[in-house]
Amino acid sequence: MCNLGQQEEAIRLLNEMVDNNISLDIVTYTILIDALCKEGMIPKAVETVDIMRKQGIEPNAFTYNSLVDAHCKEGMVSEAEDIVDVMIKQGIEPDVVTYNALVNGHCLQNEMDKARRVFNLMIEKGCAPDIVTYCTLMQSMFQLGRISTACELFQKMLASGQVPDITTCLILLNGLCKTGHIEAALKLFQAMQNSGLELDIVPYSILIDGFCKVGHIEVAKELFHQLSDNGLKPNVYTYCIMINGLCKEGLPDEAYRLFGSMGDNGCSPDRCCYNVMIRGFLRNSYTSKAMQLLTKMVGKDFSADIFTATLFMELIVYSNKSILL
Repeated sequence: MCNLGQQEEAIRLLNEMVDNNISLDIVTYTILIDALCKEGMIPKAVETVDIMRKQGIEPNAFTYNSLVDAHCKEGMVSEAEDIVDVMIKQGIEPDVVTYNALVNGHCLQNEMDKARRVFNLMIEKGCAPDIVTYCTLMQSMFQLGRISTACELFQKMLASGQVPDITTCLILLNGLCKTGHIEAALKLFQAMQNSGLELDIVPYSILIDGFCKVGHIEVAKELFHQLSDNGLKPNVYTYCIMINGLCKEGLPDEAYRLFGSMGDNGCSPDRCCYNVMIRGFLRNSYTSKAMQLLTKMVGKDFSADIFTATLFMELIVYSNKSILL
C-alpha cells in the first residue's frame, strides 16, 4: 500500500490491526513511517511513532533517520536536531544517513556555517562523510558563490579516498561553468573523458553553456560539432544553449539555420527553443522574422514566455508604430 501511495489506507489498516490486538513489528511500522515522511505527512508519521511506542516498540535508526530527513526537507532543522538528541539518549548513534540529512537541511536553508559544523562533528565522531555529504556541500557552496570552498571540499573528498562518480563530477563541472571558471571546467571535462567515465549529453551541454556564457562561441561550436563524433545527439536543451549563444554573439542567421536543422536530428523545437530564437531575432533587430516565427509558434500551440512578451511590449512602446499593424 505504501509503495502505491496509499498511506491513509495503510494507517487505517494499521489502526484496525492494533485494535484487534494483532502484533506488529518494528519493520512494519518503519515502512509506514518512512512512506509518510516521503509524502511530507510528518504529523501522521509522528502520530504513528506514538502508536508504535504505546505498543512497546521503540524506533530504530531507520525510523529516526526517516523522521530526521523529512523534518530537514520541510525546513524544520531545529526539530530534526531535537529528534537526533532523542535518538542519542535512546543509545542509538547517528550514522552517515543522519548526518547527511542534517547537512542537507542546513544547506537548503543556506546555513552553510551550520552545515560545516555538522560536517566537522561527524568526522569528530568517527563517522566518515561519503560522496553524498560532499556533493550536498559542494553544490550549495557553488550556488552561494563560494567557489574556493567548494573546490577545497572536492580536494578533501579525494584525499579521504572517495572516488568521484559522475554525479560529483557534474556538480563540480556545472559549478565551475556557472561561476565563469571555464578553463578549470575544461580541464575537469578532459579528466572525465580520460578517466573512462561514460559521458552522455549532459556534461557536453554544461560545458557548451559555459563557453557560450563567457563569449567563447567558437569553442562552443566546436564542442557541439564533436557530439556526433562521440556518438551523441544534441537534445532540445543543447540546441537552446547554442541558439542563445549564437544570438548573443550577433549571429542570428546562423542560429536560425541551427534552429531549422533540429528536425534532421529527430529533435523538434519546443516552446523554450521558439522563445529563445524569437528573442534572438528581436535583440538583433530582426523584427519581421521575429513576428513570422511568433506566428508559427502560436500555430503550434506554444505561447510566448514572460521574457519574450516583455521584449515585444518594449518594441511596441518605443516604436513609432505598432509592430502588430
